[in-house]
Amino acid sequence: MAILVWTGIILLFIVSFIGFIFPIVPSVLVLWAGFVLYYFGISKEELSVVFWIAMLLFTVLTFIADFLANSYFVKKYGGSKWGEWTAVVAIIAGSFIMPPFGILIVPFAAVLLVELIIQKNVKTAFLVAYATLIAFLSGTLAKVVIQLMMIIWFFLEAIISL
Repeated sequence: MAILVWTGIILLFIVSFIGFIFPIVPSVLVLWAGFVLYYFGISKEELSVVFWIAMLLFTVLTFIADFLANSYFVKKYGGSKWGEWTAVVAIIAGSFIMPPFGILIVPFAAVLLVELIIQKNVKTAFLVAYATLIAFLSGTLAKVVIQLMMIIWFFLEAIISL
């Protein structure tokens, strides 16, 4: 039974990284499913209170990293709120339209078009679209690092307790 549970945990951890290519998959929540599976399937004692608090803080940090990266880069290059919202919708749509490259191409093109309509300045619109791309990539990199830290911490707690 333990082998089956561990297989499920590892599969959930792998699926959590698929969420970076298909943003419709809630990466950090899938990761949490792996933690909960361990808790109910292997042991309710091994994962410490500090672990659960840290995982909660890391989860909040993943959402903040995404928001801050997007907000910082788009504002830095003069983007509008419409551009920010367009990027969010286009990332999700792009993951279905042309996976995995759609999450890069579709938001760039959509934000470029929206900013051209709003600002009517090609240079600014291009810079905002480029900033959206950089924001997505930097936010994704931050989330990958945070998720890796979460997984490593999990395995350290689970292995130390065995």
